[in-house]
Amino acid sequence: MQTVLVTGAAAGIGRATARRFANSGWRVYAADVDTDGLEGLEGCETATLDVTDGAAVDRLFDRISADVGGLDCVVANAGYCQPGPLEDLPAERLDRQFDVNVHGTLRTITTGLPLLRERDGTAVVVSSTHGRVVTPGMGAYAGSKHAIEGMVDALRIEVADGPVDVTLVEPAWVDTGFSVESDHLLSGFERSDRYADIYDAVEGDALLGGGPLAVSPERVASIIQDAATADDPAARYPVGLPARLVLATRWLPRPVQDLGQRVTIRALAALERVREAIDE
Repeated sequence: MQTVLVTGAAAGIGRATARRFANSGWRVYAADVDTDGLEGLEGCETATLDVTDGAAVDRLFDRISADVGGLDCVVANAGYCQPGPLEDLPAERLDRQFDVNVHGTLRTITTGLPLLRERDGTAVVVSSTHGRVVTPGMGAYAGSKHAIEGMVDALRIEVADGPVDVTLVEPAWVDTGFSVESDHLLSGFERSDRYADIYDAVEGDALLGGGPLAVSPERVASIIQDAATADDPAARYPVGLPARLVLATRWLPRPVQDLGQRVTIRALAALERVREAIDE
């Protein structure tokens, strides 16, 4: 039986991925810091895991090694988005963003490499189009995704002579309640009035949630499984047309990209203010 570890499995992409692998007959270890969120994952073996805790990561892989001896896939999905203009964000918020999204992700993959080598396995890192583009008010998140994509690119080349494949999955917007989860992270620090448009845009659903452009977590899970089972996986898997369109903007001249971002933020901020006025 093939075996996979999925981190960040309590909700959204991770939960859909754990279910998809389990329904396909894989032995699934589903891990998350949110123990309550892991309830109801039928057919999965669950574990509480904080990917910033190196000792906890070691213990989980020791458990898997004792149980099955190897892994066919590790899906490093644990992560979150810290929104807010970079000038306003406290240093500890930036540190936490990188601790989870960068160090936690890399720790998960590198600790799992010995077990992946036992089965010629694949490491799948769930990134984002923000790993290759940026959005005002999302600098911390984009910075963390740019960092992990650079590391994964290097790791893929470093392990190329061995039996392990390393790949990235890049969704744009996903229908997971991402914007709601991020809203509470906009509190607890002083807001500068100069960034009012950015705050208003980020607090709306369109910038973080994507509205009709969002794909389902099941769609992302399908791509993750495709990457995990490919004989020769691609370096990157953008998920859906919205992701491809977002990534295509990288080829525009930089002044055009910057202007487009500023105009978009102002438009989304105006729409959010209109929405709030109607609600009142």
